[in-house]
Amino acid sequence: MELTNLQPGIEVDSFHVGEKIHEGGMAVLYRVERQGGEFPMLMKVPRMEFGSHPSCYVGFEVEQMILGKLTGMHVPRWVASGTFEDTPYLVMEYVEGRSLHEYADHAPLPADQAAHLVAALATAVHDLHRQEVIHLDIKPANVLYRAGGEVVLVDFGLARHFHWPDLVEEAFHKPVGSSAYISPEQIIGNRDNPRSDLFAIGVILYQLCTGRLPFGEPTSLSGFRLRLFLDPLPPRHWVPDLPAWMQEIILHCLEVDAENRYATAAQLAFDLAHPDQVPLTERATRLKRSGLSSIIRRWWQSLRTEQRKHEVPTTHLAQAPQILVALDPGVGQEALLRAILAAVRRAAAADDNCRIMCVTVLEPDISTDQETGHELVNSLYTQRLVELHHWAAELQLPQYRLRFHVLEGANAATVLLDYARQNHVDQIIMGARGRSGLRRILGSVSARVVAEARCTVTVVHAPSA
Repeated sequence: MELTNLQPGIEVDSFHVGEKIHEGGMAVLYRVERQGGEFPMLMKVPRMEFGSHPSCYVGFEVEQMILGKLTGMHVPRWVASGTFEDTPYLVMEYVEGRSLHEYADHAPLPADQAAHLVAALATAVHDLHRQEVIHLDIKPANVLYRAGGEVVLVDFGLARHFHWPDLVEEAFHKPVGSSAYISPEQIIGNRDNPRSDLFAIGVILYQLCTGRLPFGEPTSLSGFRLRLFLDPLPPRHWVPDLPAWMQEIILHCLEVDAENRYATAAQLAFDLAHPDQVPLTERATRLKRSGLSSIIRRWWQSLRTEQRKHEVPTTHLAQAPQILVALDPGVGQEALLRAILAAVRRAAAADDNCRIMCVTVLEPDISTDQETGHELVNSLYTQRLVELHHWAAELQLPQYRLRFHVLEGANAATVLLDYARQNHVDQIIMGARGRSGLRRILGSVSARVVAEARCTVTVVHAPSA
């Protein structure tokens, strides 16, 4: 049966074929239904006719192998597949949402809108990396948004799963990927670096904020290789009023050397969601490319660069954890705060790429509805923020590794748990309070955080007198 030209109404295995919804160079997509189906589905059929590009075959095998192993809201739900020997197709959830490509068509977008869209994308990529997969073909057409705003990543034909053979690397001996979004290390044959996906996200951010692609869409190997040594024109060259924090984030993602980019997609998602927390470097105000000497140095390095193998994504993520430090810098807490400081210092020394999030919680006051109440809250907020900065100064860490937040809520445990979940926290370090009869009855903040957090929790006790 010629599946790339199916007619509505026919049956393929147990699936009733509906309308053709997309026809591309690599595959054809159809709406399908099945008795008892719980959600909308589509059938993806690879092009297998005479003269089809070999990547059609390889991409089908890779996607069939990987997609069925992925879970969570950030990938389409897997249903079934057919084989080359029988009938090649993939059936998966049909995500009824907008594509990022639709937003890119209306670029340039306001910086806050671009940040909101791409923060959701970075969250999805982080979830993918936690499942040992690098996508390696992140582009607007492969990014869909559910009704709730969550991103779904599609088209895993070029992806790399670290528990399975890399069929793409075995089949091709030249750069494979979308020319506008491919990373420098992919061009020299390295498909093992999770930060390649962060480079592609940087290209998307640049595109959304300027309406331009930072490297164009080259078609020759020499055109691809330019990004090995030539950095793009800074986005503020095209959009002078682009916020400095956005340019900082974009150029941080687009660093030629992968080691100079964000360590993880979780760190990128955090900065996009909290632009006021982004430390600004010279990248933020740059208006032209690097000087000739830097370009020549990168060019020389590109000639000598050897393909480097990287550790599996989860090992990489473990070396760049997000650490939430919950503090209550009140009077009489000096011994406990110093004990927490020692614990954080040990954690920071173990992982050079970790990020420390210093957080305290303010309880809302009943008087905040009044003008004087607002002034009091603002004063307390500022005081707590200053105390957090003062406490963290003793860590002697560079600014880019620190973040500070004063949160507000009546239930400190709930506030901390929500913050940890939303910001992909890997470890919580917090202090234990002293004993009391009331605490034994009601429980403690630390006890609830330990019980409910989806990450490691370290509870620090003040040393005994």
